[in-house]
Amino acid sequence: MAQRKPIVAGNWKMNGSLELVSEICNEAKKYNDLNIDVIVFPPALLLSEVVKHGVASGTQTISEFDSGAYTGEIHAQLAHELGATFTLVGHSERRSIFNESDQQVAEKFAKAQQFGLTPILCVGETEAERDAGETEQVVARQINAVINKLGIAALNNSVIAYEPVWAIGTGKTATPEQAQAVHKFIRDMLKDYDEQVASSLRILYGGSVNEKNSESLFAQADIDGGLIGGASLKKDAFISVCNSAVGNV
Repeated sequence: MAQRKPIVAGNWKMNGSLELVSEICNEAKKYNDLNIDVIVFPPALLLSEVVKHGVASGTQTISEFDSGAYTGEIHAQLAHELGATFTLVGHSERRSIFNESDQQVAEKFAKAQQFGLTPILCVGETEAERDAGETEQVVARQINAVINKLGIAALNNSVIAYEPVWAIGTGKTATPEQAQAVHKFIRDMLKDYDEQVASSLRILYGGSVNEKNSESLFAQADIDGGLIGGASLKKDAFISVCNSAVGNV
């Protein structure tokens, strides 16, 4: 992890307020001069407020379309103009609740890069898929959808977040060893395409990461930080997670 700058990304989902923006961002910006990227992914309506606080920010999704009659969608170019520098693509809730396919996620990935956003590609298996021994197959399929569309070089300007679906918001967390095994699989898989991309790509772990388990997770060789859900809404917990990442630089 020491050779790759760690990331702590807070995904607020459909939570937050102006008060929370001030509370969290006043702490998050203290890490701006350290060797760590702290990114806040607020609801879209709060994006500009995060930007005003001088904290790196991103959208939780973007549209695969350029413009037009797509009520409620988020245009990648406009997000970038408003100050976003990152976007999540393919979060499990987008895949399951909004039925986003691997191909649609790949299109969103492409659109993000077209308009200057760094995509964080979320991948991960359900509990049923893990129980069936299909974790690696599922993760490879989700990543290959992007590679097949854009080529391996597209991953140079991106991040991958491994989030086992069974551990998101459930209180369950993959053990550090379980998480590391999948992260290593991803890196080894990418080596078959390009060793430089594989070694430099930052891969985050997500799935009920909190102040109690972040240190042991971030200490793993192939885990470069975390995509944080509930703990990113609590100032003290989020600071603790950020400090865990700093401690592993």
